[in-house]
Amino acid sequence: MVTNSASARGRRQAKRAADSTAVAAGARAGFAARGVIYVLVGVLALRIAFSDGGGAQADRGGAIAEIAHRPFGHVLLWILGIALAGMALWRLSEAFFGQAGPDGSKPGKRIMAAGRCVFYAFVSYSVLSYAAGDKGSGSGSTDKSSQDVTAKVLGWPGGQWIVGIAGIVVAGAGLWIAARALMRKYRKHFKMSGMSKSARRVVDITGMFGGSSRGVLFAAAGGFAVAAAIRHQPGRAKGMDDTLRSFTDTPAGPWLLALVAVGLAAFGAFSMANARWRDV
Repeated sequence: MVTNSASARGRRQAKRAADSTAVAAGARAGFAARGVIYVLVGVLALRIAFSDGGGAQADRGGAIAEIAHRPFGHVLLWILGIALAGMALWRLSEAFFGQAGPDGSKPGKRIMAAGRCVFYAFVSYSVLSYAAGDKGSGSGSTDKSSQDVTAKVLGWPGGQWIVGIAGIVVAGAGLWIAARALMRKYRKHFKMSGMSKSARRVVDITGMFGGSSRGVLFAAAGGFAVAAAIRHQPGRAKGMDDTLRSFTDTPAGPWLLALVAVGLAAFGAFSMANARWRDV
């Protein structure tokens, strides 16, 4: 009886900690940090659309390197990494105690929160490692990483199936992200009633355009993974940078890349709107 009481008390204390102002502040800081990264990726991609981009990568590594080369860049990277750690902590609390909203405690929601926690913890670690002097961490090419992982998995028994299924999952996730953005599903996470009309308009423009652009990017990357599996060619797998550059090979040329680039920057702005108005 005493043990059960102590366990219940411990759960209540953990729940209070998860609902604390500090965890909420960490979530908002994390959304702002994600926004900075996506805005920079969009700017780098836009630069590539109409020039050679100066050798920069239009992905998270390129964004980190861009920040590092600015005045007080390493200080900014420390702030960014800590903010992303706050996001990981908030996602961890959602995995244990559920998200805000009536259906936030569903097992599927908690599993997704756990996955996001792992992802943001990894990103935070890579940014902080780069800030601490490990130049091989955080700024590495997502294209090379994707090809290396694909090559390794293709060498496994059934590797083609694994890569192909993974590609289909990523492509499907991209289409799901785009569809939800266009249907404005994000609205249920915002305190819409407390926002001005102009703020709601900004959230809808950046949420729909930015979310659908991000979804298209994911869907394209998944398609390249499927192509790599079918042809057993790891080089056909592409990270964010190469996927973005591939848009210039379409009939629309650099204009399609420019459109997606502006969309990614819009998603960055949408992330910053999350930092301000999201219900956490």
